[in-house]
Amino acid sequence: MDKVVIEETALERETMRRVTARLIPFLFILYVFNFLDRTNVALAALQMNRDLHFSSSAFGLGAGIFFLGYAILEVPSNLILARVGARRWIARIMITWGIIACGMMFV
Repeated sequence: MDKVVIEETALERETMRRVTARLIPFLFILYVFNFLDRTNVALAALQMNRDLHFSSSAFGLGAGIFFLGYAILEVPSNLILARVGARRWIARIMITWGIIACGMMFV
């Protein structure tokens, strides 16, 4: 019985090592892109507020609604992720994010 426990522990350690080695770099890249996305919103405010005659509170409301969307859509997104699988769902999110980011370039 002790041998089975030791083998499971070794298997768990090896699995966690492999998962960590593959996911952490990917998650770091996603974090960097997320940081850039949020920073771009703040940098856009510098000229956008002046050009569109937005007050800081109007921009704050718009940014708040933008980030509220993240919070509201997080639960349904996780439910879909459980159904279709992480690989397909994260790929769909990244493709959609890229298309929207490219579209924002024209705004």
